[in-house]
Amino acid sequence: MRSHQGDSLPKVLLVEDDPDALVALSEVARDEGYEASTASTLAQAKAELSRAVPDVILTDLLLPDGSGLELLKQLDADQKQRVRFVLVTGHASVESAVEALREGACDYLTKPFDHARLRSLLAEAARKREFRNGIDALRTHVELGHFGPMIGASPAMTRIYEAINKVGPTEASVLITGESGTGKELVAQVIHLLSRRRKGPFLPVNCGAVSATLIESEVFGHERGSFTGAERVHKGHFERADGGTLFLDEVTEMPIELQAKLLRVLETGVVTRVGGEQAIHVDVRVIAATNRSPESAVQEGKLREDLFYRLKVFPIEVPPLRERGPDIELLARHFLRELNEAEGTTKAFTPSALRWLAGLPWTGNVRELKNLVHRAFILAERDITEEHLPVANPRTAPETDVGPSLQLRVGTPVAEAERRLILATLSQYNGEKKVAADVLGISLKTLYNRLNEYKLDEKS
Repeated sequence: MRSHQGDSLPKVLLVEDDPDALVALSEVARDEGYEASTASTLAQAKAELSRAVPDVILTDLLLPDGSGLELLKQLDADQKQRVRFVLVTGHASVESAVEALREGACDYLTKPFDHARLRSLLAEAARKREFRNGIDALRTHVELGHFGPMIGASPAMTRIYEAINKVGPTEASVLITGESGTGKELVAQVIHLLSRRRKGPFLPVNCGAVSATLIESEVFGHERGSFTGAERVHKGHFERADGGTLFLDEVTEMPIELQAKLLRVLETGVVTRVGGEQAIHVDVRVIAATNRSPESAVQEGKLREDLFYRLKVFPIEVPPLRERGPDIELLARHFLRELNEAEGTTKAFTPSALRWLAGLPWTGNVRELKNLVHRAFILAERDITEEHLPVANPRTAPETDVGPSLQLRVGTPVAEAERRLILATLSQYNGEKKVAADVLGISLKTLYNRLNEYKLDEKS
């Protein structure tokens, strides 16, 4: 049997021995945007099924030559999952309903038809078909190293795809961890695309990039006059993400006092704006991310333990680029192809340049690779060679300690070790904060936040 799940219109097979009822059913189905095929006997219905498997089968239980339930036996296990099988009868009984559901029917209608309920069933089936087709489109090119907008064919990325595939269609909260530049927001976007919220908004918020004085208003909203400068009502991110997904990046940078309010929203689905008293119900899935160890953040008092466990329903750790082997070449070619398409050029990497890229340590991960490819693209006239790439290849150079070191006493608190490392790195690079942040693998905003904390500690 040939399936047509990828066709433009959803299909329904209507099986009914009453000609007038069959005409009425066909009209309803076509009104709901379906392509309808009809049969008045079991034999005709089986013949239709042998030609194409529809999205919905709506069949009378009692047909002139047998039971409509016989059609279920022509479907394999996968088709039973995809096809919505609805049984219709004028002789309703608990026994026949139970038997139909046991055999694999999705629903049960009685005569005379409730047209409103029938339309609802068809509309729901069409929505599920569209959702499945969207997921199938994302999965189509996994074997070629693509999973929707994500690129990578390494075992490490295959495991990430499997995790996303499982959690995407659910409503579970997800906590994404990984170094800066690994693509955590892209993972969150694909989870959103795989969910039933895919047509709703996807709203990213960098908790480390919003000042502590504004983040409460930005995330939860505020009422007019709630503070100086609040001249109008402001809807926060939760309200704007209603029906969709809210991505809280660098969630460990959210002020600890606001984390309790975030936890209440996650548990109750209710938001209260700053300066307001009205409870606003929101339907939002939250995906959070951090480039820090969340367990360490809990120990340091940067992240509430109860919030950590509420967010960590399904954890995903994104691997660093240096652990993704062949993905380096895949990504480099992809970024170069994008630049060629944008600029109308045909530049290409030489084989030796690709080998050179594979030997770099990639402390800045995918973001660093993308920027490096862009720089090489600008420098090269046509072929991109080693000359257009960084002069040092750390993986092929002799292993020597060429920089200063930092000694720490065993048992030094993690927060103090982090403070000393950040200040020492900043000193090593002559106060260049952007360079220090890149070397440390943290965002520039995170570095500024840490430095502000250290100043406050010194004052106190």
